[in-house]
Amino acid sequence: MTPLLIPYPAIDPVLVQLGPFAIRWYALAYIAGLVLGWRIIRNVCEQPPKVLGATRIDDFLLWAALGVILGGRIGYVLFYKPSFFLANPLAILTLWEGGMSFHGGLLGVITAIIAFAWVNKISPFMLSDLVALVAPIGLFFGRIANFINGELWGRPTDVPWAMIFPRADPVPRHPSQLYQAFFEGILLFSVIWLVWKLTDGRRRPGLLTGVFCMGYGVARIVGELFREPDSFLGFLWGPITMGMLLSVPVLLFGLALVVRAMSKPPLPATP
Repeated sequence: MTPLLIPYPAIDPVLVQLGPFAIRWYALAYIAGLVLGWRIIRNVCEQPPKVLGATRIDDFLLWAALGVILGGRIGYVLFYKPSFFLANPLAILTLWEGGMSFHGGLLGVITAIIAFAWVNKISPFMLSDLVALVAPIGLFFGRIANFINGELWGRPTDVPWAMIFPRADPVPRHPSQLYQAFFEGILLFSVIWLVWKLTDGRRRPGLLTGVFCMGYGVARIVGELFREPDSFLGFLWGPITMGMLLSVPVLLFGLALVVRAMSKPPLPATP
């Protein structure tokens, strides 16, 4: 057996338990991502070009939260366990047991952006660019929560930093949740922020959204190379997993948005 240089830190997924009421790290990860992203967007909106005022950003927070939660859960039900939830429909409501899909959450947020932009008569691409700027923060916290829960572990490996996850088996595995936290969170956030600060990306509606979708698609596909496929799905074809399959259209959609944004003249600079 490979010596473990970094033993898995067994952290209780429940932070506080008060009778039947429990505060879980997983829920806190969603709250932290939404609140921190909201605060950053409020600050960014004070810079040109000003898309929304603070009041509208506050209103959009609720729309975004509903899009993430409802879309993420519905996506998990449809993409990963349709037959199980068809036989156990009430289990759809057991959010505290986990089971969220990023790709479903993405569709939910896109729906929220389009609806909110239509109601407020603003550009959906400029709003989506603001969301893309902070979305990696939520992804980072979500992957850290996966690690704390000891779920979505990696494939067996003999690297010296391999870990044994108590909920899996006594086999050293990649801590793939941490890999994904870095690639989908820290690295992707850095890339998007650099595009925002060092280029005219803020004046090209849809560009940051496209960069995010492309970056996430690549990061997720790479991360899937180290992550153990879901036991109830396994590999779809050869080395292809469901996460890889769902990420391809996200990547292509992002590429199309980047091409579209770069083919149009940038908005005029505002002093």
